Amino acid sequence: MSKTVLYMSMSLDGFITGPNDSPDNGLGDDGHRLHEWFLIDQDGDPRAVERLSGPNREVMDQVMSAGAVVVGRRTFEAAGGWGGDHHDGVPVFVLSRRAPDPALQWPGVSYLSDVGQAMQTAKNAAGGRDVLVHGARTAQLAMAAGVLDEIQVHLIPVLLGAGRRLFGGPPADQQELELLRADPAPGVLHLRYRIRKQG
Repeated sequence: MSKTVLYMSMSLDGFITGPNDSPDNGLGDDGHRLHEWFLIDQDGDPRAVERLSGPNREVMDQVMSAGAVVVGRRTFEAAGGWGGDHHDGVPVFVLSRRAPDPALQWPGVSYLSDVGQAMQTAKNAAGGRDVLVHGARTAQLAMAAGVLDEIQVHLIPVLLGAGRRLFGGPPADQQELELLRADPAPGVLHLRYRIRKQG
């Protein structure tokens, strides 16, 4: 059965970007440090992922096996829309209340304004595979709506001191999590949690 799974790299002090993140500086100052565990090639060559091993390779294989992607608009635009193809041509659903930027429109990319609709549409499109979820605000909205199934945090041993927090913003309702895995690997600790549904 398809699950919605948030995948995010995060500093030990809770940041998913460095300070001063912007469309031209997507990960913020020194934010690239958060992704070094899988971008083992200094030029960020995606083929470098094929040279990963152990837990790092297992995690990236899970990411690349997702059947659809739900992403917040800010994250999508900071990534340049991945050129319209996150991986293997899977459909991408961008959570946004504004009309799409004409420069970031591709056949496999749809814009939806409701997080519940976005998650259900992505599950339907995923063909039984998991839905990959990206973005802090998207994760917060999905958790509040009860439509996020799991959280996978790739915890990086660095203190960035400032930036965009994964779980920042107004206080949320308490969420109970069940630890499914904790795998140390070079430069990262992979943590995967199931969100225990309320009621």
